[in-house]
Amino acid sequence: MVKEREIKKKSKTREYIESFLIAALIAFFVRSFFIQAFKIPSSSMEPTLLIGDHLLVNRLSYVVKVPFTDIVLFNLGKPEKGEVIVFRYPVDTSKDFIKRVIATEGDTIEIRNKVIYLNGKAINDTWGYYSDNRLLPGFLSQKDNMEPVKVPENSYFVMGDNRDRSLDSRFWGFVKQENLVGRALIIYFSWDGKSSNPLNCIRWKRIGRLIR
Repeated sequence: MVKEREIKKKSKTREYIESFLIAALIAFFVRSFFIQAFKIPSSSMEPTLLIGDHLLVNRLSYVVKVPFTDIVLFNLGKPEKGEVIVFRYPVDTSKDFIKRVIATEGDTIEIRNKVIYLNGKAINDTWGYYSDNRLLPGFLSQKDNMEPVKVPENSYFVMGDNRDRSLDSRFWGFVKQENLVGRALIIYFSWDGKSSNPLNCIRWKRIGRLIR
């Protein structure tokens, strides 16, 4: 009887281990190819995305890569203007950034006194938020005034919606296709760390909001 109990105990333990390994394998597969969680760490995308928003990112939107590397297996598509994307920061590819696509390959983009021009025409910038009324000349900063530049092939010009508080393509250049991670889909959780009332820390109204 003792041996029989030991066998059953070992069998149960083995089931737990196997279940854990299968769950870990599924999580690894999903994380590697399908969905990635992303947390907003800064105010650069406000008011669209707030500090403490937790997002799900579709990793199959644009490229398929070898898991945990930046080696592209094949391309699935290209971001369109207005899409919010997650990508490897070109200056340091160990970091992920999130911004909105403003211009795509072949476009000429220019900024005059905070107004964005694409191919010579001012865009209807419904996403842009400006918190600073000052206008800096181009020789001091590219923030408010930028000379025309043409977006290279397989590259994208991205900006944060909080135009005056975003480190983006105006300062470090273009995002290449190979550095794309995926398209931001939905807010699955949101936490306001600055709230003085612990009961109000969760932003319930933001949960389930699609990212547009």
